[in-house]
Amino acid sequence: MVSQYSSALAKPRIPPHFLNTDHRQRCLAQLRSKHDGLEKYIYLSGLKERDANLFYEVLLGNMLEIIPILYTPTVGDACSNYSHIWRRPEGLYVTIGNKGHIREVLRSWPTGPASRIAVVTDGSRILGLGDLGANGLPISIGKLDLYIAGAGIKPTTTVPICLDLGTNTEKFLDDPLYIGVRRKRPGVEEMDAFMKEFMEAMREVFPSLLVQFEDFSTDNAFRYLDMFRSQYRCFNDDIQGTGAVVLSGFINAARLSSAASGRPLTEHRILFFGAGSAGVGVAKQLLSFFKLMGMSEAEARNRIYTVDSKGLITADRKGLQEHKKFFARTDYQGPPLTNLLDIIEYVKPTALLGLSTIRNAFTEDVVKLMGSLNPRPIIFPLSNPVSLCEVDYADAIRWTNGSVIFASGSPYKPVEFEGKVYEPGQGNNMYIFPGIGMGAILAKARHITDAMIEQAAIALSEALTQEEEDTGLVYPRLARIRDLSARIALTVIRAAQKDEVDENSLCRNLSDERLLDYIKAKQWQPCSMHLTNGSPYSNGVHIVNGNGTATHRL
Repeated sequence: MVSQYSSALAKPRIPPHFLNTDHRQRCLAQLRSKHDGLEKYIYLSGLKERDANLFYEVLLGNMLEIIPILYTPTVGDACSNYSHIWRRPEGLYVTIGNKGHIREVLRSWPTGPASRIAVVTDGSRILGLGDLGANGLPISIGKLDLYIAGAGIKPTTTVPICLDLGTNTEKFLDDPLYIGVRRKRPGVEEMDAFMKEFMEAMREVFPSLLVQFEDFSTDNAFRYLDMFRSQYRCFNDDIQGTGAVVLSGFINAARLSSAASGRPLTEHRILFFGAGSAGVGVAKQLLSFFKLMGMSEAEARNRIYTVDSKGLITADRKGLQEHKKFFARTDYQGPPLTNLLDIIEYVKPTALLGLSTIRNAFTEDVVKLMGSLNPRPIIFPLSNPVSLCEVDYADAIRWTNGSVIFASGSPYKPVEFEGKVYEPGQGNNMYIFPGIGMGAILAKARHITDAMIEQAAIALSEALTQEEEDTGLVYPRLARIRDLSARIALTVIRAAQKDEVDENSLCRNLSDERLLDYIKAKQWQPCSMHLTNGSPYSNGVHIVNGNGTATHRL
């Protein structure tokens, strides 16, 4: 038998005692030595290039620490600076100049028909940062890393895509290092023709692919979801994913609020501050909260109020955008309400949800007014990243004396107030979209139906442990994400079967218990082969060769 020592001597580029150490811990130490979020992002990106298996091992073992780097809030900085930090090709760019030849571009992706999921952005509305053009690719890369970490999607089946259609942001067009097409964005007719060719080419080149649309401008987000949802296997995470995760959190928040006030669940009133694609998408999803209790759509819609930069949205407003008309009020006849405090006084909401990307929009007066109207006010500032959040957690706790039921879009740390520690909720889409994607892929769903999205939200709302309920949480702890995603995938598969859009007959014949086992067995795991004395991995070693490939020795 060859000893570890002689094995190391046979590979002189490997230090003699490397085999007796845990390289994962070395990578974590190197990551933590960097104090700037962007530098940490660059380090992790390089690690994934050098050794993808090791990268995912480190990610899965430290998700709460690393997810905020790979996705919000740090991914916002990565996108804003992507042209300047670009190192190597990471995803697939399809440019406006490829019109007429999109199939050929897609065929260049190495995994071809084996691909199962793509996250597609056009960079026109990245988080709350606006039109970043070709700099938007890290959004697609980050979301797919969350699919891999959160649901166990196999990395080689993922396709990050940025549609490089130009940008209307002058500073990028003037930047000599900008990596995208140097032109203004196309008009509706040119854009529609491009998108139709793109989606048809996607189906031809990747016949088993699920497409997740991400961070399109508000009008185009609704437009292309409506245009393609019945033709292709696709969904929009900003509209449907955000809507589902907020619905889930709101179900639990409403129960807590009603328990404190004695008010029936049907009496909740929800005020949305922000009426873009995310705001209206979430509002439409929250109709399900009331409809699940037997209310008609008209009755449910009457419990929801929307506010934009001009104030309370009413049907008599001239030039009202199409997507805002659905929730426009017809029962208000007074002068325009433009001040948020006045709107809250009029509506008397039990819940205030922020999707405005306006930093500190929920002032002390606003939060205190919500607290005076409700024993336990529901306040969800959901805008990403933290720099655009409507109110910080510590302020919300202090201004309500700890009574607030809070969930944000970006992560906040627990807060100690008057001797008690309060733990925030995070309405992170990562709770929902990995399970939706996994379920749709395993069901071989032809389309993503409204019921599949709704059932995903309900499954998440029912996933709290007793300890999490006792703590007053509205979302499960993210550390359980793989199990949560598997359970959400199960409900998505069952909803697809009920809607008769599934094509995997195997899943139809399995009990729920066996189907859950089947889903978990499909979850990809990195190969844990890093040697450390006394660790469960001490039966093997992971060696990275000089050419960057990995060799596993038992």
